[in-house]
Amino acid sequence: MFGIRLVAASEAGTVVLAADGAGVLAGGDDETAELHRGSDDPGRAGAVVVLPRPLRTPAKILIVGVGAGDEAGWRAAGAAAVRAVTADEALHVVLPAGVDPAAVRGLAEGMWLAAYRFRDAVVGPRSVEVTLRTSDPDMYAHSLEIARVTAAATWLARDLTNMPASVKNPAWFADQVVAEAAARPGLTVTVRDADRLRAEGFGGLVAVGGGSATPPCLVEVAWQPEGATRHVVLVGKGVTFDTGGISIKTPDGMKLMKKDMGGAAAIIAATLGAADLALPVRITALAPLAENAVSGSAFRPGDVITQWDGTTTETTNSDAEGRLLLADVLAYAVAELEPDVLIDLATLTGANSVALGARTAALYSHDDALAAALETAGRNAGEQMWRLPLADDYVEYLRSDIADRHSSPVRGAGSVVAALFLREFLGDRADRWAHLDMSAPAWSEEHDADLTKGATGWGVRTLLRYLLDGAQAHRAAGLST
Repeated sequence: MFGIRLVAASEAGTVVLAADGAGVLAGGDDETAELHRGSDDPGRAGAVVVLPRPLRTPAKILIVGVGAGDEAGWRAAGAAAVRAVTADEALHVVLPAGVDPAAVRGLAEGMWLAAYRFRDAVVGPRSVEVTLRTSDPDMYAHSLEIARVTAAATWLARDLTNMPASVKNPAWFADQVVAEAAARPGLTVTVRDADRLRAEGFGGLVAVGGGSATPPCLVEVAWQPEGATRHVVLVGKGVTFDTGGISIKTPDGMKLMKKDMGGAAAIIAATLGAADLALPVRITALAPLAENAVSGSAFRPGDVITQWDGTTTETTNSDAEGRLLLADVLAYAVAELEPDVLIDLATLTGANSVALGARTAALYSHDDALAAALETAGRNAGEQMWRLPLADDYVEYLRSDIADRHSSPVRGAGSVVAALFLREFLGDRADRWAHLDMSAPAWSEEHDADLTKGATGWGVRTLLRYLLDGAQAHRAAGLST
């Protein structure tokens, strides 16, 4: 990641001024104000007007729109500003006096997120020099640090998800997590290999990974700061490549299946980010990792699988594999970890896109307060979700003649039925659980605002915002008692 620094002094270079519909918010002169008034869409969040100034200092001024001036508007402005300059170009943003620290957080996140390119993992990131000019640097230092950690975690999730499956098998993913955690005091990592998974009864995970030459594993990351009283368990689907198994996908359906571990990438990155911010909440992240491949040892349609909790699942579609490994891990989390809150993220169904389009995840929860907290966190972080019902009328779709349940009935409401399947394994924690089906927003086909083409790292920002909001609320409650 390139650096962003806060300074009080004025410097030469490309200067960025913010504007809303009424005018330029900071540092503008008559020439700048007139250019803004004459633009096609003055002040729209993310709109950019360029004022070249040959033989003068600064040589170029960018006027970027912040819309209503909220955090989202400033995030869009930051993304637009970074895209409007070339690599190695110095960029100096003049902050209006008294701008809200949340706006600076949004601005910095937008800059960092829009500048991401997967190739940077190999050749190095863009070397953009960004300076935020303000009369009070100390006022914004904390917001800038939160933005840096959030963007770095999102970059990591994008890197993991964008990595080709020829490199990214379960063992490789586990190695990345171990290396990242080792750099952060207070984190512990446990990796269960295939033999241990089999011995401990993770039948769904073993079945999904059984057809691959690279065996499955389960990565467990624990952050347990001193004094933490709340335990949040995060679970993420980690299918490093999904062929569909014996129920093989079409070529078009398979081409982006390296992203099928986007949920695991998000929950791991968010946990690492929480450690970087030293959040006073206990977090356990569980990433079941497998490659769903085609071979003589792959599980078959019609197989009956024994899950971690001892119940059985009939599967007639090996392309409905994610719920099988998630079921094992959810049951394990409920029985062994005693979570106060349980949240899972999964690129689980194509029905997510059918119902909500390319940018919005489906949210399921019986807990109104938890659902509202996640919706608020997502909205403030710039990640969209929409709550859908856990319709009890559809539970009958899961009935099987030969097992405790059916994993993949073909009767419509695919995303809802998948969520209901997961609920079967939650026991007394079903009222403290939220499921995010984020298959569609995990990937972007184009550069769009703070998204870059490819993996989006969807969920990292929402989870970190949710965890940070919870920690702040906990601190406030402590101070008031």
